[in-house]
Amino acid sequence: MCEPVLCSVCAFSQPLIISAAWFFYCFSSSFCQIMAAHPADESFPFHGLLPKKETGAASFLIRYPEYDGRGVLIAILDTGVDPGAPGMQITSDGKPKIVDIIDSTGSGDVDTSTVVEPKDGTIPGLSGRTLKIPVTWKNPSGKYHIGVKNGFEFFPKALKERLQKERREKLWDPAHRAALAEACRKQEEFDSTHTNLSQAEKLLKEELQCHTELLNSLEKKYSDPGPVYDCLVWHDGETWRACLDTSECGDLSCCTVLRNYKEAQEHASLGNSEMLNYSVNVYEEGSILCIVTSGGAHGTHVASIAAGYFPEEPERNGVAPGAQILAIKIGDTRLSTMETGTGLIRAMIEVIKYKCDLVNYSYGEATHWPNSGRICEVINEAVWKHNVIYVSSAGNNGPCLSTVGCPGGTTSSVIGVGAYVTPDMMTAEYSLREKLPANQYTWSSRGPTIDGALGVSISAPGGAIASVPNWTLRGTQLMNGTSMSSPNACGGIALVLSGLKSNGIQPTAFAVRRALENTAVKMDDIEVFAQGHGTIQVDKAYDYLTQHASLPTSNLGFTVTVGSHRGIYLRNPVQLSSPSDHAVGIEPVFPENTDNSERISLQLHLALTCSASWVQCPSHLELMNQCRHVNMRVDPQGLREGLHYTEVCGYDVSTPNVGPLFRVPITVIIPTKVNESTAYEVHFNNVYFKPGQIRRHFLQVPQGARWAELTITSHSHDVSSKFVLHAIHLVKQKAYRANEFYKFSSLLEKGSLTEAFPVLEGRTVEFCIARWWASLGDVTIDYSISFHGVTCSTSQLHIHASEGISSFEVLSALKYEEISPSINLKNWVQPLRPVSAKTRSLASRDILPNNRQLYEIVLTYNFTQTKSGEVTPSCPLLCELLYESEFDSQLWMLFDQNKRLIGSGDAYPHQYSLKLEKGDYTIRLQVRHEQICELERLKDLPFIVSHRLSNTLSLDIYETHKNALLSKKKANTITLPPNCSQSFFVTSLPDDKIPKGAGPGCYLTGSLIVPKSEYGKKAGQAASKRQRKFKKDVLPVYYHLIPPPNKTKNGGKEKEKDTDKEKDVKEEFAEAMRDLKIQWMTKLDTSGLYDELKETFSNHLPLHVTRLQQLDSEKERMKRLNEIVVAADVVLSSIDQTALAVYLTMKTDPRPDAATIKSDMEKQKSSLIDALCRKGCALADKLLRLHSQDGAASEEVSSTEDDPEGCLKDLTDTFWEIQKWVDLTDSKVLTFAYKHALVNKMYGRALKYATKIVEEKPSKENCTNCIQLMKSLGWTHSAAFADNWLPVMYPTDYTPF
Repeated sequence: MCEPVLCSVCAFSQPLIISAAWFFYCFSSSFCQIMAAHPADESFPFHGLLPKKETGAASFLIRYPEYDGRGVLIAILDTGVDPGAPGMQITSDGKPKIVDIIDSTGSGDVDTSTVVEPKDGTIPGLSGRTLKIPVTWKNPSGKYHIGVKNGFEFFPKALKERLQKERREKLWDPAHRAALAEACRKQEEFDSTHTNLSQAEKLLKEELQCHTELLNSLEKKYSDPGPVYDCLVWHDGETWRACLDTSECGDLSCCTVLRNYKEAQEHASLGNSEMLNYSVNVYEEGSILCIVTSGGAHGTHVASIAAGYFPEEPERNGVAPGAQILAIKIGDTRLSTMETGTGLIRAMIEVIKYKCDLVNYSYGEATHWPNSGRICEVINEAVWKHNVIYVSSAGNNGPCLSTVGCPGGTTSSVIGVGAYVTPDMMTAEYSLREKLPANQYTWSSRGPTIDGALGVSISAPGGAIASVPNWTLRGTQLMNGTSMSSPNACGGIALVLSGLKSNGIQPTAFAVRRALENTAVKMDDIEVFAQGHGTIQVDKAYDYLTQHASLPTSNLGFTVTVGSHRGIYLRNPVQLSSPSDHAVGIEPVFPENTDNSERISLQLHLALTCSASWVQCPSHLELMNQCRHVNMRVDPQGLREGLHYTEVCGYDVSTPNVGPLFRVPITVIIPTKVNESTAYEVHFNNVYFKPGQIRRHFLQVPQGARWAELTITSHSHDVSSKFVLHAIHLVKQKAYRANEFYKFSSLLEKGSLTEAFPVLEGRTVEFCIARWWASLGDVTIDYSISFHGVTCSTSQLHIHASEGISSFEVLSALKYEEISPSINLKNWVQPLRPVSAKTRSLASRDILPNNRQLYEIVLTYNFTQTKSGEVTPSCPLLCELLYESEFDSQLWMLFDQNKRLIGSGDAYPHQYSLKLEKGDYTIRLQVRHEQICELERLKDLPFIVSHRLSNTLSLDIYETHKNALLSKKKANTITLPPNCSQSFFVTSLPDDKIPKGAGPGCYLTGSLIVPKSEYGKKAGQAASKRQRKFKKDVLPVYYHLIPPPNKTKNGGKEKEKDTDKEKDVKEEFAEAMRDLKIQWMTKLDTSGLYDELKETFSNHLPLHVTRLQQLDSEKERMKRLNEIVVAADVVLSSIDQTALAVYLTMKTDPRPDAATIKSDMEKQKSSLIDALCRKGCALADKLLRLHSQDGAASEEVSSTEDDPEGCLKDLTDTFWEIQKWVDLTDSKVLTFAYKHALVNKMYGRALKYATKIVEEKPSKENCTNCIQLMKSLGWTHSAAFADNWLPVMYPTDYTPF
């Protein structure tokens, strides 16, 4: 998160920034440090590090130094803000810079519902440590809420990686190297002094070998759980207080006690190595402690741009150094700081509660439909009803059109900010060797939205070198992205509000937005979709608002609707064939609580203007307090190919100098037709590109086309270039990323490259080729786009195993094409139904204004992982929906059988794949909504787990049904002429290929690839590298499973009954009663049943086996060890071991009842091994009890019957006897082997077997045994790490949502 990739909103949609590291990596050729070219004493261009001059902020502060943001509260909704970072302490007028720090995601929550009271001044912590309560702590009730939290659960990813490396180097490597060297020395010493080994010496040698092997194994399996903190919460009679045991040893006297941050702005650090500052908030009467940290560097950087204050270094100040900040963490650390609905809605509740003036939101997603969904509703409510000005990044997904993200570019109430770069920024931030003209960043998202709105409202500088959290171990960092342009604009608006408030003017959000848009300055040669209305001008916006504050329209807003859209956007061929009429609705919007008399008195005389000849609209409109519709005609006929944009502007005729009160955006795209006459190709020759220059081509995809191939050739001899290749199709109800191609390419001198991307027939595709903004020098290139078409008869191929043979047809629609179809299945999907569904009302953090309570439903699903592998859990009904979802939020957590959290995920399943070991797992899914009835509809909601196949499965494809039926002559490469088709037939998978665990209701998924050419295949699999959230195959295949074949026993031979040997009914009844009583023996504590049955069935082996199991499983087992030994001997004496051994040496058994004999012999062997193991364990426990130093156990049973020497001899005999029948590493023998090693104080062998026991049956008790053995061996370093794993691997309850 804090070290983002190229565009973190594209890679899992984290904050909208572009990494400086990527920039320097890609463009190192553009930088140099040739000092001779510039005077050494030349002053540094500080103003370019955090630009304020271009936006008018610098001149505004010179005019009004007191209007520096004072009196303005900005909510920073981001990854969190570090209160210890430079510039984040105070405002210019001495107030606390941060009024409160809140984690609204739940990722920092600790369950502290366990209440304890100290005994002798100590408390047993949930980590297992003993916590010493300082006598100075004040706690009238004497009760403490306790919890435990693993630090790595809330540490930023980059910090976690740094600490893992440091902790290994300091805490593990030195001690482990020493232990391994000592183990090797002892083994070599033993080998050199012992040649002919006795049995005891062989065991000793094995013990020493185990030391080396175990240490090497521990090194390979090394995994650092990180620090584990005990947490305490209590009420001191006045307020809640909390303390984290950062000492990790229970010494709380050296730990910091904190109150809720808002009470006294208290924070602490987790340590000198971590340098991670944290604060706390206590909820639900002490039952929830929230540890608030920054999840990444992004949020602090954003806050520093908006409002950082450096009294000693004013050149480092943010745009509004006098403003205060409400820091709200909406990036969930469990999801790599992905935003969630829970985090956003809780954040807006806090924004409204704190009466914030501004929100900065530098996050966003591609959305399937704009201006809709529960999150957007809550944002709109905050803006329209509570007068919060919401400023957001437009996105980093350009340069194609219609790539603005949600909410920044798609939500009506939000001011979306694009990013541009100035010459001073190029010098100060990027160290370019030459200044270029100001330009929009190549990656800055463009409008219009899919429903016709402009998308980008204004632009601001999109880069800065500003403060970052202390845990990064740096004071400042370069970041760029619309994430940086948004706080720059937000800080500028804070200056405006500061001045207005000082003069008693309270503008509405509508007024501020109109002032910003009407006073912004448009940059030359930059299209409106990139810069919006232009670059924000702080001084002009302030003057505008002060001059027009008294006008009756000053506080009004206006909504523009075109049906369900917000503008007119004509793009696809069907929309362009003739003129079209559009009913445009204009409606005034009053501020909340406006007096009714004002609503009644509204009478506006409006002039409607448009400069485009291809748009016809009325000249005037009389508007009152209602929605008025006017008809506008758009005639695209006669327009040249390409992009056309205009606006219909509405002016108040009495005050035309105010500028437009509203605008109706109109966008028309005339595509170039590509058809047979052009050989389905377009060519562009000798095209000249300057740095940052963009060329767009809108092409009408030919019918039947499926992919396009792009070839670029450079004519330049001395300039290598960076280009962005970008293509977009727009499809209703689908985000642009669902049909996007994006490639960042380097074009060498005189070089060429070829790429392929999928296309949608009959639609308009925008292909954009953009020279990277910082790629210096001019270049000339040729490029061409060639369309290809191999069409399948179905858009999705569903194959049902019961059909045996399925078919599909392939058509070559445009040209001669070579085809070689293949079907590869990569996953099997397991549908699940909930085993429980619980709804409840949420707590105080989840109550919207006017006491609107939020509710949750928690659905629980169980599944078994039959072998280790990768899984992707998802909820099909809700996946790929976040901002546009009609539910507040969704979040799933996956736990193992010990309730350990393995992973989490939300709306975008493809980015939350998990690697699981074999075992049982539980998924808990939380969905939230304001109406409980909507949640109750989900009580049976299906959930799926997609399992990655270890090996891809291929289906056989044939050209004829006959060949498929006979499995002869599979399909080969075929050349199809234009407009010719070929049928193919697919056979089912063999039953032995079906993955284990998959059955009816499950299905396999994969893809069908038809073209033979590498580019055709590439286009079929390629979507954009930025498409991970919406990743899908171009032609998906679903293979539906059926029940497996029935398998009969005994090789299909029915067991023939021997009528002569049929048992008497009374005899059968007696045996059935015997077996029933034997089943009940283990459930009863008495020996009565055994004594009764022994009289009649003394030779019945299962009777004695069950008696042994009964004795060995009793609560007071340790008192009955001698009885267990006797019972085991009875079992052993009941088995003819010689006959068993002879049978096991047989290779084949020709007898007719061989299967029955085999089953009986296997049962005897199993009973024999079981009896030996139970006997050995009982003997070992007797010896361990006798050897115990405190004698407490020996007092329970008289030791007169225990002969240590005889007991040890019996144990040794049993040890060697058992190895005749089974290996010691067999799971049935592990416990005995472990105890035998303990008796002989061979702790290495004991640890070897104890480790295997943990692998077979992971439990806290078994892990504790391993830790004790590590300590006995002197391996305290590994014991310490394993100790920290215990509370992580075996929590007391599920992690809270």
